[in-house]
Amino acid sequence: MPLRGKAFMIVWHDIRAEGESDYHLWHTREHMPERLGVPGFLRGRRGVDWARDRHRYLTLYEGESLTTFGAPEYLARLNNPTPWTLRTQPTFYNFIRSACDIAISVGRGVGGAMATFRVPFDGTDADTFRTLAPALAGELLALEGVNAVHLGTARPDVTGAKTRETELRGMTKDDVFDAVILVDAVGRRELEALRPEITARLQAKHLHVEPAETAIYDMAFCLEPTG
Repeated sequence: MPLRGKAFMIVWHDIRAEGESDYHLWHTREHMPERLGVPGFLRGRRGVDWARDRHRYLTLYEGESLTTFGAPEYLARLNNPTPWTLRTQPTFYNFIRSACDIAISVGRGVGGAMATFRVPFDGTDADTFRTLAPALAGELLALEGVNAVHLGTARPDVTGAKTRETELRGMTKDDVFDAVILVDAVGRRELEALRPEITARLQAKHLHVEPAETAIYDMAFCLEPTG
């Protein structure tokens, strides 16, 4: 299974223009290494789409289990931000973050780009989504250029605790989602070409995703624990 563990945490957000340069250094040199030092964090990735005006940045953390993202060790980090974090977090906005339970994860490796589709449960539910997940993932994985497909159901109850970091960035509850579909491919060109076909496959399964809830991110950074 290409996603390590049984759960993941996904984040979409923007950074105010005056903080973008510092954000990239902070996220690469301090923040992601710090997160990968928390027990149960198994791999982290950051993606970016410079053409987007909203939700330009993507972060994905693969976890041992759902409890990884609500564990005391993780909450301790969130409640004790570093000086660099104190400077960076207020530049975040349009923030969406949730732990997700993996419904299925198939394929191999990490692609050069990832498409994300935030799915609302409109006429379906989590059990139905998990039931259709294997067939849908198989269909998407068979598309040319796709190397892995991951489907997860959102568990905001796991990551919804108020912490010092959430206070710093003024996190809101806007733009909630019920499930997410992640499609890893060799690059942006391939995913752009496949986007209409992927959308059609979702609609055939009665999963209706608004265009604003889809995006394609180029891989910017990937890190694994050093221990």
